[in-house]
Amino acid sequence: MPDHWKNRPRVPKDNAQPAGAAQWYSRGYVPHFDMPGLTQTMTFRLFDSMPQAVLEVWREELRRLPEKEADLERRIRIDAYLDQGHGSCYLKDDRLAGIVQDALLYHDVHRYLIHEWVVMPNHVHTLFTQEGGWTLSQIAHSWKSYTAGECNKLLNRTGEFWQREPFDRYIRNEQHYQNAVRYIEYNPVKAGLCDKPEDWRWSSAYLGAQASLPAVPDKGF
Repeated sequence: MPDHWKNRPRVPKDNAQPAGAAQWYSRGYVPHFDMPGLTQTMTFRLFDSMPQAVLEVWREELRRLPEKEADLERRIRIDAYLDQGHGSCYLKDDRLAGIVQDALLYHDVHRYLIHEWVVMPNHVHTLFTQEGGWTLSQIAHSWKSYTAGECNKLLNRTGEFWQREPFDRYIRNEQHYQNAVRYIEYNPVKAGLCDKPEDWRWSSAYLGAQASLPAVPDKGF
C-alpha cells in the first residue's frame, strides 16, 4: 500500500457552493461540477450493469416529481439495482479488480487525493479531491481508458467496457463527506458480499485495516 495514502488525514475542505474557477458542464445526460481543490464522489459502472431501458422507465415514472426529488430517487434506484449484481460483473475477477484499484492509486497525490474507494463486481465508487490543473473529465478518462484496455486484454475481448457517463457529485460539507465515506465503505456489506467493510479486499476500508495491523517481527526465517 502506498505510504502517502495510508498516512493521510482523510478530512476534506468544507466545500461551500464554489465560485470563480468553478464550472458546470454536461457530457450528455448528467450535469457535472468541476473545480480544482473540490472534493467529489464519482461512480462509474460496467457497460452492461444498468440497461438504458430500465433508466427510461424510471425517467417516465419520476418525471412528475420536482427535479431534486426525482434526481435523489433515481440515484437510490440505480444504487440498489447495481448492488443486485446485474450484467457481466467482470470485476468479480480479482485480477481485474486489482487492475482497477491499482489505477485509482497510481496518480494519487499528483492528480488528486483519493480518500475512499470500493471496487464492486459491476461498478466503482470513489471519493477524492481534485488537484490543480486536473479536471474531472481527465481523471475519469485516465481511470477508465487504461483499465478498459488492460481488463479487455485479460478477458481476450474488445469493445466497450465501462458505461460512457460516470456519475459525480461535489461534497458540500463535512457531514456530506462522512455520509459518503460510510456509504462507500459499507457498499459491499449492503450488497451482501461481506460482513464488515474491512473484509472486502478491493477497498480503502480493507487497505486501511491492513495499515493499522501491527508489524510482524522478523524471526529470520
